[in-house]
Amino acid sequence: MTIVSDDFTLLSLTEIGDRIKRGSISSLAITEAQLRRIARLEPDLHAYAQVMDASALEQAKVADEEIAAGRHRGPLHGVPIAVKDLCWIEGVPTRAGTLVHGNFVPDEDATVVRRLRQAGAIIIGKTQMTEGAYSDYHPAITPSVNPWNADYWTGISSSGSAVAAAAGLCFGAIASDTGGSIRWPAAANGVTGLKPTWGRVSRHGVFDLAPSLDHIGTIARNAMDAGIILAAIAGSDPKDPTAAAQPVPDFASASRSGVGGLRIGFDPGWNSEDVEPQTQAALAAASDVFSDLGAHMVEIRFPDVSQAVADWVPNCAVEAAAVHARDFAANKDLYGPILAGVIEKGKAVSEAEYQQILLRRAIFRRDVEALFASVDLILTPVQPFAPLTLAAIATLGEQPDLIARLQRYTCPLDMSGHPALTFPAGVTKDEMPIGLQLLAGQFQELTLVRAGAAFQGHTAWHQRHPGKG
Repeated sequence: MTIVSDDFTLLSLTEIGDRIKRGSISSLAITEAQLRRIARLEPDLHAYAQVMDASALEQAKVADEEIAAGRHRGPLHGVPIAVKDLCWIEGVPTRAGTLVHGNFVPDEDATVVRRLRQAGAIIIGKTQMTEGAYSDYHPAITPSVNPWNADYWTGISSSGSAVAAAAGLCFGAIASDTGGSIRWPAAANGVTGLKPTWGRVSRHGVFDLAPSLDHIGTIARNAMDAGIILAAIAGSDPKDPTAAAQPVPDFASASRSGVGGLRIGFDPGWNSEDVEPQTQAALAAASDVFSDLGAHMVEIRFPDVSQAVADWVPNCAVEAAAVHARDFAANKDLYGPILAGVIEKGKAVSEAEYQQILLRRAIFRRDVEALFASVDLILTPVQPFAPLTLAAIATLGEQPDLIARLQRYTCPLDMSGHPALTFPAGVTKDEMPIGLQLLAGQFQELTLVRAGAAFQGHTAWHQRHPGKG
């Protein structure tokens, strides 16, 4: 057996995929190394709901045989990838962080899983998540732990995916974002998250939280890797009528494009009001990098997000109540208090109130899209304060103003459906990662990956690791 150093498990997806293609590393050897690392670190990090050791090793053997026979499928072939536990995998329990789905074993793969398999990826396990993809873990489930510092927040629902990517427990992961659940975990764990346009990726075989808000996307160590995974899973799907038919771009070409001539908007008021100094400093430094690379920084005025933030909770709640109607009525005692509370809140929203929310969403979506007539991208924080401790997060329920501040840069983009890329862009005085965000027009993910790759080609924030274990 070839022994592969753990150092290889911290390479980028692109690098490891190239080595597997060239035959300098076998898929089986790197999968074995990944599983050894998971076995050592997972007891402390709780990134996985289930590690799929046996099937991953079998997939890796098949990948090596195919590649040796000249049937290389692309950059994901033979590379271990994790899948958030709200995505169905045939024959594998899919619980979505709940007890109510504790006995559910799908008889088919989610479309995203099927497409990963078609690309030759090795499905190494299912990552842990908050209950039903809402804001907190079920009390019976152990939360994922931030690999940088166990006293800090890991973000919300896709926390397991981000922890696994940051700690070298996979080379990338499927994630989802309904109110910020790709972007908060990516920022908190120092990795890169790509929330695509709503509808870019099929939701067939993915447990819903709020269907009109749910975005299926990717978390990886850099923008190119996130884009490569997105390229594999995106596209129309006859099993999901909401999956968009727009052509899927060649994200691999993005690294060669640079940002010369791109117009990057920024709203100086929105980016600074109640934004703590460390995050403002990271924004200023990122602006300088983009300018040095040839982008034009353009001052803009972003639409007021206060109503969109206020509308997000009732919008999500109504849809969550509909999604869980049958299970909640039959098994309410299996629900944790946070998800149960939002379902009850959704049941109390009137038809008239919900209709008004939908109308305001349409106006907000139009106003956001209009900005991209004058700029290509918009640079913002992910959150207005430094990485949050678990102690601070524990007080959020008592501070509605703090919750609204936290949601200010994430929820509006789920309400409008626009794509966003979160990337590491600095560290705090306590050596915790600071993440920033680029926004783009509908279906302009290629521009996001292009800009992210350019930034990461001239900075090293994405190359920091929380420890080699």
